[in-house]
Amino acid sequence: MQKTAVVKSNDHIAAQLAPVGRETVQDRVYLELRRALIGGLFEPSQVLTIRGLADALMTSTMPVREALGRLITEKALEALPNRSVRVPPITLERMDDLLRARILIEGEAIALAATRMSPRQVSVIESMLSEWDEMRALKLKKDVDREVTLNQSFHFEIYRACGSAVLIPMIESLWLQSGPCIRVAIYAFSEAGEVDTAHFHRRIVGALAVQDAAAAREALIADISRPFNFLRNKLQSEAASKGTS
Repeated sequence: MQKTAVVKSNDHIAAQLAPVGRETVQDRVYLELRRALIGGLFEPSQVLTIRGLADALMTSTMPVREALGRLITEKALEALPNRSVRVPPITLERMDDLLRARILIEGEAIALAATRMSPRQVSVIESMLSEWDEMRALKLKKDVDREVTLNQSFHFEIYRACGSAVLIPMIESLWLQSGPCIRVAIYAFSEAGEVDTAHFHRRIVGALAVQDAAAAREALIADISRPFNFLRNKLQSEAASKGTS
């Protein structure tokens, strides 16, 4: 009787637990693809295949297929008829939609954070600016990967201080969809000799240091609008050139 009870107990436990190994692989594949999209490692309109990603990630096709399904649901990728997927192309409508949403959501997050950030938290983001200055002082080839990482770390250090568990996932989703556009903009800024992003980040830090929510929101809007406005002008100029050729 006791042995039977043990068996029933084990069966009950097994029914409540998911296989750890398989879940872990799926989550790791999803998180890695998510990181790549936020960092802009995939270009707009780039086509991705399940087999190609599986080979690159050294895993089977099943976790890749499931991860891609999640990313399609999150609007970070688009399904194609041939069972491959692509990064959404850059269009004026998509950029305007993403920027409008980011201004609303991230603007609210930084306004909330402005009244909550401690001097220690402000010093953390100030140290990120110092790291940015060190990168620029090297005067080596533009390190886009590091710049993207620093930019993300800077913003999310602030957003996490907003005190809202609802806003953070929304912001992450917007960054997931914006990543490819932002990377294209960074390259375009470099070619055009545009003002460094750290200039805009210093305005944000200055506003946060004195807990000025309105100024922090204004500085953030200027920062996140810049790449979208630059790309919009670039697309419009290219379209006009094609129209006259």
